[in-house]
Amino acid sequence: MKVEWRLSFLFIISILAALTFWNYQNRVYDWDMPGYLGSMYTSEFPNSPDKVRIITYDEIKKEAPADHYTDIIGIKQWDIPRQYFVKNTQSFTEQLPYFQIKVGYILVITLFYKLGLSSPMAVLFTSLISYFFSGLLLFYILKLLFPKKYWFVIGLTVVSMLLPPMTYMSRVSTPDMFIFQFILIFIIGLIKKWSKWGMFVLLFAITFIRPDYITFTLTYIIAVFFFYYFREKKIDISLIAQGTVLLLMYLAIIKFYHYPGWKDVFYDTFMDRRPIISTHPIEVSLKDYLSIIYIKIIYFKKVTLSVSIMITVVFWRSKDAWVRMISVLFLVNVYIKFFFFPQSAALRFFFPFIFPLFIMMLYVLSKKYNDLKLEKIA
Repeated sequence: MKVEWRLSFLFIISILAALTFWNYQNRVYDWDMPGYLGSMYTSEFPNSPDKVRIITYDEIKKEAPADHYTDIIGIKQWDIPRQYFVKNTQSFTEQLPYFQIKVGYILVITLFYKLGLSSPMAVLFTSLISYFFSGLLLFYILKLLFPKKYWFVIGLTVVSMLLPPMTYMSRVSTPDMFIFQFILIFIIGLIKKWSKWGMFVLLFAITFIRPDYITFTLTYIIAVFFFYYFREKKIDISLIAQGTVLLLMYLAIIKFYHYPGWKDVFYDTFMDRRPIISTHPIEVSLKDYLSIIYIKIIYFKKVTLSVSIMITVVFWRSKDAWVRMISVLFLVNVYIKFFFFPQSAALRFFFPFIFPLFIMMLYVLSKKYNDLKLEKIA
């Protein structure tokens, strides 16, 4: 059996390498790229905002296909904000806090840039290499769940890596693929029963990379806290300390980078993208919010159906309170993300929570064959 797994590992590496190269050939220079490059260059030239703006777009123009670049700079009549970003330093600079808060991600693309990659390729390479390693992590997870079914593991790994959200995340300049591999490591930590401090290090890294994942990291700590409290009738002070550290780090990051806030993100994304933030104060009423939620949730029905099936299977096949709690945790975070950022047309925002729920479904199904036990963290 060991020989078969070694051969299957070599086979999956070759498949993942081919898929990664395929995604590289279909890479996308999208309008998020200037924000991340601008964040990186701001650290290098903190007192030269004009230079940051100019070099950001010049570097993208050197590499991006013509149609990608024209989409980035917004040549269409109604694309006024993008036209401002490329020409107006104040407009461009005021957008950067939306991107700068993803500190860990910015540091990684900066590392690849310092190692010799062009700045646009440093961003895209981060997504591509994360795709490759995510495939290896998924293969490992499935091997843990189905230790005697290597062909099934290979097939399911390949099919999963070919899912449209997965290939899309690998081709664009966003931190979604990068953070996804940490979510997979989180699942490994659950299966391998890492200590609560080992899990905390991972939660710290996730929050540092993407502070908007504070909702996920805190809900996990809160869930574990109450799970222990109701089962053992004890208060775990260390979990309170962990949650406090994560929250303080989150607040420090958004304050340091002058993050505009949730209302600004919501307004600029779903109501009207402002060319210059400081000259256009905004107000989002409850009526505005609910009307957008109502429209967006209609287009979220496929996700709702999918996660409903998954959570039903989990509760049907498993009576384990811990397994059920973790599954509900992922389900709840899908909708926490939706109600904070109801971009129902972009599955990449929710996929890092939907896919782990799929893994939990596979876990409870795998018990039929392997008698696995996902125990609570010691």
